[in-house]
Amino acid sequence: MTPQELGGPARQAIERAVRAHAEAPGPLLLVLHGVQDALGYIPPEGVPLIAEGLNLSRAEVHGVISFYHYFRTTPPGRHTLHLCRAEACQSMHQRALETHVKARLGIGFHETTADGTFTLEPVYCLGNCALSPAMTVDGEIYGRVTPQRFDAVVNDFRLKPEATRGGPEATREQR
Repeated sequence: MTPQELGGPARQAIERAVRAHAEAPGPLLLVLHGVQDALGYIPPEGVPLIAEGLNLSRAEVHGVISFYHYFRTTPPGRHTLHLCRAEACQSMHQRALETHVKARLGIGFHETTADGTFTLEPVYCLGNCALSPAMTVDGEIYGRVTPQRFDAVVNDFRLKPEATRGGPEATREQR
């Protein structure tokens, strides 16, 4: 897809973000966050529109997108799973959980499952250290995550989108 073919919601989101932040000092990060918040990712075809709107080179925009791991250039899955990799979680077997998560989903960090259901992202602290290891799915936090609990959460999101998430044993304190 070329920048000229970028249309509809993507073009509108980019133009809206540029208009909203073009006059701010150092607006690029604000614009990129605005686009990603609206679309879930930053379409590579939108880079020329952002560059032109902010009077930057395409290389400058691309450089910022590729430098910060937070920014995505592909659409995320329907659910985004953030797995904590901070020291407190690592001390509570996070690495074994990470191995299980990657094997169960069949993806690595910054990837999306083939069916488009889950995107797996690392995070370096969720502030849930007392209940480590921790993860979030679509912003909902889960603590004391074991491989079995992870499987229950994933199954709930795959099979019963409206179900109580985290498995039947989940309590408010564990989330």
